[in-house]
Amino acid sequence: MNSVNDIPLSTTQQPWIDVHAHFEMLELDPEEVLALCKSHNVGQVVNIGTNPDDNPRVLALAQKFYPQVFCTLGMHPHDAKLYDENFESFLMKNLESKEVVAVGEIGLDYYYLNSDIDTQKKVFRRQLEISIEKNLPVEIHTRDAEAETIEILNDFKGEVKGLIHCFTGTNYLRDEALNLGLNISISGIVTFKKADDLRNTVKGIPLDRLHIETDSPFLTPMPYRGKKNNPSYVVHVAQKVADIHGVELEELAQVTQNNARKLFKKLVI
Repeated sequence: MNSVNDIPLSTTQQPWIDVHAHFEMLELDPEEVLALCKSHNVGQVVNIGTNPDDNPRVLALAQKFYPQVFCTLGMHPHDAKLYDENFESFLMKNLESKEVVAVGEIGLDYYYLNSDIDTQKKVFRRQLEISIEKNLPVEIHTRDAEAETIEILNDFKGEVKGLIHCFTGTNYLRDEALNLGLNISISGIVTFKKADDLRNTVKGIPLDRLHIETDSPFLTPMPYRGKKNNPSYVVHVAQKVADIHGVELEELAQVTQNNARKLFKKLVI
């Protein structure tokens, strides 16, 4: 199998929703990506904003391809140092657009430290405040910062809704996030050969709190490791999650679609 067109068709009646992808970083044209998605029963994709440069383009793409593409707007922790009044004005102006379903990608990343810790925390808190003001969920990135992420989220307990995206964390992070009312999204990492710990953790996520994503073009699932990821591969993530939970693929399709529509109120068919 040498082409993305080799992806086996999903056999489910319900279409899939990829809740986290980065069109800005894909090598394929959006039209080609969406054609692949359509032919493989991926009905909708949430495209993610990360910095001042890509947020306007992310929004424009969602506006062009709505309602097949929705988006989030926000500042990734890598770029927290770029957060300023101009960017916040952009957020406040555009978060109410019908295409924008969440504030994101926000959070903490202590692995790369592209922005210093204090700045990351400040920007994370501010965007959580904005999500509450705008009554939108959040998509949260956390890497090597589980305790600090939960500490901040505890300050907003009962007010913030959303998900931990691309979950690769511990049982501690899973349980604390669930206790805070957050959902958890699983990426292609769950298919990796050495991801037994993650698969065991995923068993403990209730189906009604679970989402699937590609985080494309990163983290391509098996059996396509070594190729660039794209949203039409989300079915492979779904199959592994269905196997872990011992449910049919059709049931997982229905459950994850319901979860996405419940969390992201602006998602429409």
